[in-house]
Amino acid sequence: MHTNPGTKKIVTRFAPSPTGFMHVGGVRTALYAWLTARKHDGTFILRIEDTDKEREVEGSIEHIIASLSWLGITWDEGPDIGGPHASYIQSERLHLYRMYAEKLIEKGFAYADPYSEAELENFRLKADMEKRPFLYRDYRPDNPPLWDGTTPLRFKVPELKRYEWHDEVWGDLSAGPEALDDFILIKSDGYPTYNFAHIVDDIEMGITHVLRGQEFISSTPKFLSIYEALGIQHPVYATLPPIMAPDGKKKLGKRDGAKDILEYRAEGYTPDAMINFLALLGWNPGDDREIFSRDDLINNFSLEKVQRSGAQLSDDKLNWLNKEHLKLMSENVRNEEIYSRLIQNPTLAGNNKLDDKPFISKLYPIIFDRISTWGDIDKLVSGGELSYFFDAPQYDVTMLSWKGESPKEEIKKHLTWVCEALQSGQSDVFQSPESVKSLLFDYATENGRGQVLWPTRVALSGRDKSPDPFTLIYILGKDESVERLHTAIGLLA
Repeated sequence: MHTNPGTKKIVTRFAPSPTGFMHVGGVRTALYAWLTARKHDGTFILRIEDTDKEREVEGSIEHIIASLSWLGITWDEGPDIGGPHASYIQSERLHLYRMYAEKLIEKGFAYADPYSEAELENFRLKADMEKRPFLYRDYRPDNPPLWDGTTPLRFKVPELKRYEWHDEVWGDLSAGPEALDDFILIKSDGYPTYNFAHIVDDIEMGITHVLRGQEFISSTPKFLSIYEALGIQHPVYATLPPIMAPDGKKKLGKRDGAKDILEYRAEGYTPDAMINFLALLGWNPGDDREIFSRDDLINNFSLEKVQRSGAQLSDDKLNWLNKEHLKLMSENVRNEEIYSRLIQNPTLAGNNKLDDKPFISKLYPIIFDRISTWGDIDKLVSGGELSYFFDAPQYDVTMLSWKGESPKEEIKKHLTWVCEALQSGQSDVFQSPESVKSLLFDYATENGRGQVLWPTRVALSGRDKSPDPFTLIYILGKDESVERLHTAIGLLA
């Protein structure tokens, strides 16, 4: 079935089960459904499918709402905001499932399951002994009892035939009678099965497009048979490709790094970058673009461009995208976030330099150049890569020797010269790394750049990898740079 978006308002939904954290696969489904609705000025619904009470995890509904809210995937109807089809929690809609069950009973398409678990097990054993698949329809009772809600209610397959349907991603699909069997609609505890409940809800809520994972393709004949029994046209189906583990060999699972989506928030990824990243996990815009704003995605997204092949999860790609989105932010917004991270870092608690605005402002570009996520700031500070900016460094005096070959007296001579040059330098010398370089570079060239600049950098940072000494002097300032150089000279003595 093809639906023309111009002739019928598109209504999509995201219907997760509250059985644990949200991972990238589930969120991508929500994103694609949201983009489809937003592109066509349609409706996006959030629905909670909580009929499997044994697997339900406390707090999952709140976690689902928090995850989508962080990403800016907004819904027009849902459990927290209500809507014309409330409730949006399946366990609060049991009367509707019973109503539809009664319709199927009246039409002759549903019946009470009279068998005990022991009897069903005997049927399965018999099928195994006869080396044939177990099909419940082979044991369908001739005169089932009236259904009173205390026993399972089964769907009676109306006709054993080949079902054909169109999928917006996979094209024309079909499955034969082997995929059909009498299945449970409502369990003995009164809760409906997924196979039944989601169809009732999609009908009641007017869902036009159902986006789902590949695992549901094999169950589609069941869904179609229920729609057929009710005399209702099924929605448009769009089957999304799997998200593969980083090695690209299997579907992503928890063991392969399928993280709680809110872990990405804690690690300092931006919601815009995550949306961009998730959109490209299975969708190709048809050109070389990789950076998309939300409006860009809404305007360009289409189910026709969703790929069939699996999309490989790549942390490197996510980090690159996140950095690109950080670059799109205004400098003031970036600097505010950097400062917020610095003052919250326990390593810097009480450090007076956090109140030195000129110093911090010079440090912003250095930090931004070294991060892909906001969380990287914490790693830089706590890991010591930036600690020398805030506190005098500790290091072994042997590090001051260029390639381990410079005599102490020679190192001392060069550091003394640099120290004196800085002390005599005018204030304008310290206005940029370039002006500091102009003060020191000729001497370094004449006496060996490595022999002069290496110990200068180590004296200032205490590390073998850091910004160049001109940048260090510019950021640290004249007085502190001179003090650190004096300390190095003292160590050499």
